[in-house]
Amino acid sequence: MGSRCGANQTVRPAFTRSPMTMAKKNEEVYAALAARRLTWLALTAMALAGSFLLDILTGPSLLAAADVLRALTRPAAEVDPMTRVIVLHIRLPMSLMAIIVGASLGVAGTLMQTILGNPLASPYTLGFSAAAGFGAAAAILFGLELPLIPFLTVPVAAFISASTACALVYGLARLRGITAEIMVLSGIATLFLFQSLQSLLQYLAAPEVLQEIVFWLFGSMLKATWLSVSVSGVVLLAVLVLQAPDAWKLTAMRLGDARAQSLGVDVKRLRLKVFLLVSLLTAGAVAFVGTIGFVGLVAPHIARMLVGEDQRILLPMSGIVGAIVMTGASIVSKLLSQGAMIPIGIVTAVIGVPFLFALILRGKRGIW
Repeated sequence: MGSRCGANQTVRPAFTRSPMTMAKKNEEVYAALAARRLTWLALTAMALAGSFLLDILTGPSLLAAADVLRALTRPAAEVDPMTRVIVLHIRLPMSLMAIIVGASLGVAGTLMQTILGNPLASPYTLGFSAAAGFGAAAAILFGLELPLIPFLTVPVAAFISASTACALVYGLARLRGITAEIMVLSGIATLFLFQSLQSLLQYLAAPEVLQEIVFWLFGSMLKATWLSVSVSGVVLLAVLVLQAPDAWKLTAMRLGDARAQSLGVDVKRLRLKVFLLVSLLTAGAVAFVGTIGFVGLVAPHIARMLVGEDQRILLPMSGIVGAIVMTGASIVSKLLSQGAMIPIGIVTAVIGVPFLFALILRGKRGIW
């Protein structure tokens, strides 16, 4: 009897789940993950709005917060003319430029790290910023002036020099094959080349010219105007629009070139396109304000820790984090020296180094 019952019994697994149940569970997990990423994006956007407002409220002129807010919200007739000039023509362009430059470098750093598969890749470490500095230093040393628009001579020289560095890196990579390793090595060589040329120009410069060159190389928001805000903002917006359709391809590249190609991604073409866009983004960011380091290196890692590798969220998050770093550095540069402003490039380096050390030491996961 017992054997008959045992024969008639059906053995069932202790735990079964139908394909429909599994699909529903996966959808719930993905929805929760997407909600968490969007929450982080919203919170960092709110933090950026707060830092932007605080950046406008602080400055060497020691204006009262109420007067600054009145200048931002009230008609011109109700505001002291001097206060209005300081807020609307000095502080506001500087704060907006800090956001644009920070966002540009954050996005550029993320794109570079993605296409090169290297956690240390950034516009600064691959020589683009150094090239822009060389172009600006050459224009200052030799007294170059553009006809009709002499005030744009230094930015244009910086832009052309950064574009030249891009062409040099691409040319070297093209000779050996456009791979991530070759582009990284070419970028490092370009960095040392333009840093050496910068040192040569500083050695040749007279003391008064040398002071102007060094001040530009430090990086400062004091150079910001409504024109520079407009130009750099248009460049940033154009790059984001051009890059948006390739977000999923960039996410696929994080799986490796072979897997990305198996998904239909033209890896070499995408790497070239992104490389050119990054060069444009970097040149537009640093041509007006000088050399800014560490933002493009640190911001992508912070953003990646918060939202992961999905480029649809990672790119805007990197831009927001980069903007927060820049506005924070702008605030610190005003508070450290009463009645003056420390060049923001110095502050970003001081802030960026501890961040980088923290990322390196944050456990077994590493920084990548």
